[in-house]
Amino acid sequence: MLTGIAAICLAVAMIGVSYGATAVTSGLPGWLPVLMSVAVVAGGSEFVFIGILTAGGGLVAAVLAGLLVNARHLPYGLSVPDVVGTGWRRLLGTHVMNDESVAMALAQPDRDRRRAAYWLCGLAVFAAWPLGAAIGAVLGSVVPDPNAFGLDAVFPAVLFSLVIPALREPLTRTAALAGAAVAAATAPFLGAGLPVLLALTAVLLVVRRAGADTPAAPGDPTAAAGDPAGITATATATAGTA
Repeated sequence: MLTGIAAICLAVAMIGVSYGATAVTSGLPGWLPVLMSVAVVAGGSEFVFIGILTAGGGLVAAVLAGLLVNARHLPYGLSVPDVVGTGWRRLLGTHVMNDESVAMALAQPDRDRRRAAYWLCGLAVFAAWPLGAAIGAVLGSVVPDPNAFGLDAVFPAVLFSLVIPALREPLTRTAALAGAAVAAATAPFLGAGLPVLLALTAVLLVVRRAGADTPAAPGDPTAAAGDPAGITATATATAGTA
């Protein structure tokens, strides 16, 4: 588990460097990506926000687009309610919720390990992402094209490695393939983050249809359908790597 979290943090920090450098080379102040990396902690929506601002879009449009991209966190929250905690812990737990912490938690065999994986990964990413953004903001004036290093390919590879074990389950695999196909097909035509939202729709349709077609086990109406929230979250994370 710790090795996996370390690899995730390295990948997240590298993407953070790209994010910070991109923001600065686009003409934004260096403090903005660092502040957002702490307050938002959602790389996809932050990239969209920065992209819209630098393209001349308004602040309201940038905020709404970022919120739209983060809509994928809804199934994430439904899939890990038992590990987030209650009270003030829930506030912190939802703030550090991200693709990596949820994928790491869902890959664990029992509740205790899920909780440990979620919090360790979530807090580690919460430290690595702002650190990477700060380094990128400092180096932004030195690296004119941060995307030339191919850092954007690191994160999808790490995230995909986390969800591979869950893809052995037929329904999860089918939902993930459907979502990935939709995301890959629409990516050339839509802005960043939107293909994953369309993929989420396809994933939900697959999970819902499978639940309707599979008879429930006696005395347990949810047993046959498995864990719809967990399947949806895993499939959505997979689609995000497409």
